[in-house]
Amino acid sequence: MRIFLRKLAFILTFPFRLIFNLLRGIYRFFASAGKRLSNFFSEEPEDTPLPDAFAKTVQNPMGILYHLNALRIHLFRAIGVLAIMVVLAFTFIEPILAFLSRPLPGGLDSLTAIDVTEPLGTVMRVALLAGFSLAFPYIAFEIYLFIAPGISRRSRITGLIGIPIATLFFAGGMLFAYFVMIPVALPFLLTFMGINTIPRPSSYISFVTSLMFWIGVAFEFPLIIYVLASMGLIKARVLKDQWRLAIVIIAVIAAMITPTIDPVSMSLVMGPLILLFFLSIGLAFLAERGRARDAAAKERVPAA
Repeated sequence: MRIFLRKLAFILTFPFRLIFNLLRGIYRFFASAGKRLSNFFSEEPEDTPLPDAFAKTVQNPMGILYHLNALRIHLFRAIGVLAIMVVLAFTFIEPILAFLSRPLPGGLDSLTAIDVTEPLGTVMRVALLAGFSLAFPYIAFEIYLFIAPGISRRSRITGLIGIPIATLFFAGGMLFAYFVMIPVALPFLLTFMGINTIPRPSSYISFVTSLMFWIGVAFEFPLIIYVLASMGLIKARVLKDQWRLAIVIIAVIAAMITPTIDPVSMSLVMGPLILLFFLSIGLAFLAERGRARDAAAKERVPAA
């Protein structure tokens, strides 16, 4: 009778025990995740000078395998998400192609393929670029997770905030190329010297996607300068003193990015890049001030 009652009680209480164990597992998961997150943003790494770190690596070369394995895991996850986003972009390839072809008179119907494999190559190129654009925040997040253990607590917080900002800068550069540069450059290219031009899918899509991608990358320049200034590898005053040389370099880069040789299109590229350069100087000043505050705080801690 006792055995029967025990089994009956076991059966009757099974749903409650299942719910309790499930809730306890969820609580433990979030508690552990919260603890790891708290440690992630509170622990300070060992501040080892670069020569000393290099000497340790030379003395113990096997220690670098841990970092290489961590890099492999982050790259594997980033590539996996990129593949998923490429497949997702491939399912919506027709509206994406129509969107990219909208600046053309006649849109997508005005494109004429010559080679047999030209449409396939064009579709794969667009799917890859669209997939990369969608996966860009996660790829940046994986890069952040790889370098975060070796940077200060303040830099971790700043880096985490910088991921959506970097995404907005990249998207802003691509939108600038699509809505400002391409509508100005296309009429010049299609009517140059009065020659009637029939655009091919491979040449037109390559032109549009390359321009959008590289302008998006160029818009990341202020964030790169901020990171370098935070690490002490570049000084804001140096950037300020060398602004004339920077404008010359920007002009060369604009000439390489601009698909046409007319000064109007080149000016459309140079203008934003020059503004981004001066924005980079301001961000570098902010990074140096933050670095100075961290150094002052570290000096006050032993005295206390």
